[in-house]
Amino acid sequence: MSRVLCKSLIPSLLSSSSSSISAQFRFKHFPTSSSSSSPRVSRMATEASSSSSSSASPSPSSAIDFLTLCHRLKTTKREGWVRRGVNNPESIADHMYRMGVMALIAADLPGVDRDKCVKMAIVHDIAEAIVGDITPADGVPKDEKSRRERAALEDMCKLLGGGSRAKEISDLWMEYEENSSLEAKVVKDFDKVEMILQALEYENEQGKDLEEFFQSTAGKFQTEVGKAWASEVASRRKKSN
Repeated sequence: MSRVLCKSLIPSLLSSSSSSISAQFRFKHFPTSSSSSSPRVSRMATEASSSSSSSASPSPSSAIDFLTLCHRLKTTKREGWVRRGVNNPESIADHMYRMGVMALIAADLPGVDRDKCVKMAIVHDIAEAIVGDITPADGVPKDEKSRRERAALEDMCKLLGGGSRAKEISDLWMEYEENSSLEAKVVKDFDKVEMILQALEYENEQGKDLEEFFQSTAGKFQTEVGKAWASEVASRRKKSN
């Protein structure tokens, strides 16, 4: 979805002495060669990491800084729907939330850690808080998209202060990105199922023809639960047409 860049945070964002923390985020489009996050965010993240990386959990200041940045996930609309003229399209956070619910309600699967799937679902797009939702239509090569997101994730983990919580988020994100576990395969299927379910809902609610989203996922499901849920969505779509 839209290519964006966190440009500025208020000077007191990382001040541990401040009685209340607020932040203003400004985003701008960036060219392919630009960095995935602003020098200011990187510098502040480095300072936060160096001051609290030895802690198992983030300090209150680092936690609120991180959550303030994550606010962008709630306000950035998923670009695929924006491009298709969907009215009031879902945000990145909307998408991740329902994926988390999907992981929570799915039947137990042999060798799959359900709790890990829930966690992975709610962090798999977290780097988009900085880089935005980059779609194939944006023309950004896959390797470049991955580079930007990895750099953004690194800065976010530093902003969180390092430590075990930041490492867990980073490890979960990398595992999903590399599709290197059963949990990653399940969550990737949930990512696709959530998208086509949302497409069906927009078709029914707004009279849109979103066939391309169904075509883009056809034959790409890796797990039995993914295939079964996708088949159910397809069946309901057929009945509604």
